[in-house]
Amino acid sequence: MGPELDRLIEEQVKKWEVSKERRKSKEEAPPPVVTISRETGSIGNELVQRISQELNLDVIDGKIIHEVAKSVRMSDKVVSYLDEKTRSTLDNWILYLKTTRFLRADQYVRHLTKVVVAIGEQGGALIIGRGANLILPPEETLRVRFIAPIELRVRDIMKETSASEQEAKQMIILKDAERRDSVKKNFKVDIEDPSHYDLVISTGFLGTEQIVGIIKSALKSKINPSRRKADTRSVSVA
Repeated sequence: MGPELDRLIEEQVKKWEVSKERRKSKEEAPPPVVTISRETGSIGNELVQRISQELNLDVIDGKIIHEVAKSVRMSDKVVSYLDEKTRSTLDNWILYLKTTRFLRADQYVRHLTKVVVAIGEQGGALIIGRGANLILPPEETLRVRFIAPIELRVRDIMKETSASEQEAKQMIILKDAERRDSVKKNFKVDIEDPSHYDLVISTGFLGTEQIVGIIKSALKSKINPSRRKADTRSVSVA
């Protein structure tokens, strides 16, 4: 993903810079951030795009975040365009996370956290996976998890990949286990614990309009990002 990743990051950074200047001139608060966690096969690309369009949010794919977090150069590129005040806020929030949560202290998790927080600082993002709901401040982020009955997920995977029923079921089991293990390893929490989400939505019996409506309604309860609260700006490490 080398050159392509570079291009995607450059485009996104330019977009953030333009949005930031526009908000500054109009004294607007940053737009909201929505994080999505999902069971395999519970949500398709069509629904993701619809949510993105209705809420005017950029889709930030977890695969891209993963690639950026693996690269010191790319991670630094995402963070480097932030102004001094915002970078200081980011550093303090990461320190706060480290002192209040069981984050793994390796290079990948540090960069993953920096990249996700940098994206969150800009707002206007729909972040897919990578534990973003565990990294960003809950009072400023709408954290959504999608689930669905296994038989419906199997059916959708079969349709999407032309796999057999048994193959689709195996794909779901393996992918769900991979996501569960990754979150457990990096954040020491259970991905299925509902306390880490504002909404847990079963897509099996709800239509797109209903799901979008639920998310829109829930967003109204979230405050505009005020950056980190004062108690996270002066964190002491024991």
